[in-house]
Amino acid sequence: MSTMPTLKSRPMSLSYDIPISRIKQFWDGLKEGKVLATKCKNCGTLNFPPVADCPNCYSSDIEWIPISSEGEIETFTHVVVKPQSFQEYEPYTIAIAKLKDGVRVLAWLTGALIEDIKVGMKVKLKAKISQEGALTYEFTPI
Repeated sequence: MSTMPTLKSRPMSLSYDIPISRIKQFWDGLKEGKVLATKCKNCGTLNFPPVADCPNCYSSDIEWIPISSEGEIETFTHVVVKPQSFQEYEPYTIAIAKLKDGVRVLAWLTGALIEDIKVGMKVKLKAKISQEGALTYEFTPI
């Protein structure tokens, strides 16, 4: 235990306007119920989350493609002690699944009891509009 004197800070909240002009098509796709990735026309690298510039060859020549919606859970965690900005939510599960086209996606897993979730579980990725109106995506069991 530290003997250094301390003071409690006040709770802090940060909010940013995040520019999305170069990946706006991703957000437009979610509005339409589609989850899109980017594929580099130069080297063929598939990226999710989508990027405006290829991290492999640095090309900006990309195309937008729908990614496979089916995948398999590689790992997951059930969040009980939540970050400050998620305090209003019930405990939730997040998972990383490898989709059929090879990309790995991190998303909330809904519609499954914690005791039924297993590595290797088949899931479907779908676009969603949250209760707050935010565009997002989530996994559900197949």
